[in-house]
Amino acid sequence: MIPVDRLAGPVLALFRGVVGLLFLCHGAASLFGVLGGNRGSGHAIEAGAWPGWWAALIQLGCGALVLAGLGTRAAAVLASGSMAYAYFTVHQPHALLPLRNGGESAALFCWAFLLIAVLGPGPWALDSRLAGRRRRAPASAAP
Repeated sequence: MIPVDRLAGPVLALFRGVVGLLFLCHGAASLFGVLGGNRGSGHAIEAGAWPGWWAALIQLGCGALVLAGLGTRAAAVLASGSMAYAYFTVHQPHALLPLRNGGESAALFCWAFLLIAVLGPGPWALDSRLAGRRRRAPASAAP
């Protein structure tokens, strides 16, 4: 049996990758009209339209960064905050509970990105690779 401690890092990295990919897909659908388009309409959001186009840009950019594990904590905080904003401004006014107001995905993304921001990217991330290179870099000779 594999010890749980050995699985924590890889599972966190896989969780981060899947959440980042799903978020990126939401952004791509809304910005480019692919994958069913914005909210399944088959169309893209008009460029610059507030707040949808900007939210989609955050989804695409932060999703890509979190997927790659680059600037993970900052991207996850921005993504989490944008989903909290979406939940409270778009969904919550219709009903209190996510099941009733259609905000399940906003609430889940918000909490998933908050978890990623707190726990970090895991071992399979560009952030981890870059940190390892910085530690191994030889110290420059002082004049």
